[in-house]
Amino acid sequence: MKRSLRRALWAGAVVAVTVAAVPMTTAFGAGSVTTTFTRAQDWGTGHETKVTVTNGSTATVTTWRIEFDLPSGTTISSAWDADVTSSGNHYVAVKKSWAGGLAPGASFSWGYNGTGTFKAPLNCTVNGAPCGGGTPTSPPTTTPPPTTAPPTTAPPTTAPPTTAPPTTAPPTTAPPTTNPPNPGGKKVVGYFAEWGVYGRNYHVKNIQTSGSAAKLTHILYAFGNTTGGRCAIGDSYADYEKAYTAADSVDGVADTWDQPLRGSFNQLRKLKQLNPNLKVIWSFGGWTWSGGFTQAAQNPTAFAESCYNLVEDPRWADVFDGIDVDWEYPNACGLTCDTSGPNAFKNVISALRSRFGSNALVTAAITADGSNGGKIDAADYAGAIGNLNWLMPMTYDYFGAFAAQGPTAPHSPLTSYTGIPQQGFNSDAAIQKLKSKGVPANKLLLGIGFYGRGWTGVTQAAPGGSATGAAPGTYEAGIEDYKVLKNTCPATGTVGGTAYAKCGSNWWSYDTPSTINGKMQYAKNQGLGGAFFWELSGDTSNGELIGAIKGGLG
Repeated sequence: MKRSLRRALWAGAVVAVTVAAVPMTTAFGAGSVTTTFTRAQDWGTGHETKVTVTNGSTATVTTWRIEFDLPSGTTISSAWDADVTSSGNHYVAVKKSWAGGLAPGASFSWGYNGTGTFKAPLNCTVNGAPCGGGTPTSPPTTTPPPTTAPPTTAPPTTAPPTTAPPTTAPPTTAPPTTNPPNPGGKKVVGYFAEWGVYGRNYHVKNIQTSGSAAKLTHILYAFGNTTGGRCAIGDSYADYEKAYTAADSVDGVADTWDQPLRGSFNQLRKLKQLNPNLKVIWSFGGWTWSGGFTQAAQNPTAFAESCYNLVEDPRWADVFDGIDVDWEYPNACGLTCDTSGPNAFKNVISALRSRFGSNALVTAAITADGSNGGKIDAADYAGAIGNLNWLMPMTYDYFGAFAAQGPTAPHSPLTSYTGIPQQGFNSDAAIQKLKSKGVPANKLLLGIGFYGRGWTGVTQAAPGGSATGAAPGTYEAGIEDYKVLKNTCPATGTVGGTAYAKCGSNWWSYDTPSTINGKMQYAKNQGLGGAFFWELSGDTSNGELIGAIKGGLG
């Protein structure tokens, strides 16, 4: 299982194609600054509302504040692109700091998901005046909305917050304009974890300065959330609000307070400008945020629509070249258990391909459980492969201190070995099972972990020893980056095609440039499409491991 940290559906009249799918609009007339509430989607137990603020005056509006009441039985459950607070059924929405001023004649839209069916707001005012225009009932506020501040504590590298952030997605109807890379070339695909910008202090700029950008073919941005059967923003601050200084920016140019896009999304845009062949794919789900896929499987078309609208948001549509599904696991158990059936994964992927079109990249990271009756057998991955550019079996995290007493075993064995704790828990078993089910080898990528897993209380140097718990780690017990382990616990042995070492009472397993070279030779011999890895910040500052992947596939 891969470590992970971690929308809403714009479906108004422009994009709706079903009969009678006419949105209900509550307009409050015309005036200096006006506001309209439009029902974008209504599914009975909930709804989505699009709110549009329009400046009908002759001067720029530097800020806006909307106050309104919602009728009984309707509440806001999440909102995007505005800061929303409430007291009972009374709501206040103010402009986000990044939104900038509203020029004369310009409009700005934000939105919210609500409980119950859509009901028109009551007593609506914008800057103290009726939302339909007219004389203010009280002086308009000029207090700017609060700016979004970064977390005061760094989020963990492998465990996300327990609460889901707000969803977000402005509308778009433009088709994707990207093209997939040369299908004959070997792919080098690396994850960038959105939360790495906090405690790890790893930013998009580091991809460039380490030399990794020149070796990568694709970046997977992890993760977008899945909630309520829809794609959603994972961390708005890290994604598109965080202001970068010149020193931390990819191109040495600082962000400004009023630019329309900041955060890692803008930095990825700059990285792509420096590396024109580099593609970026937005990955959704992960260990913590896969629960929403169960509801997505109940209405794949609506899920795909929401994902398309989010990925193709006009603010960052040029940043992303497609979507990645990291569902852990369809019709099986991960953090939560899914019982949506063996066809659920195939149906979701089919809907995504239909909505995103043939030119977008649609990929998936999947289980690497090659055991008989295991997770690969639980879903029809072969049935989905025709709509996928490639599949990424997560051939790591097979063993670790989640089994606190051991036995010690390498977390990413390439092959089986005498004494392996679980048959089928190795990379080759996963690859062979997927190939036997009809997945073409050239659509399979081999997974590499840029980290180790370890135990403490170990007395036996060879694999198979007992332990008392997880070895200490910089960010989480039982896990440590390669860049640390190569110095603190250098590898002394290999088993199953990967490395291990015992240092004091700690026992670690991880891949090195040497073992990666062997794994890349395996990938070439098997005719695989390339390799992928979790994740960029675990490598050295000069990109030793990605260099080994690139060189080994060459």
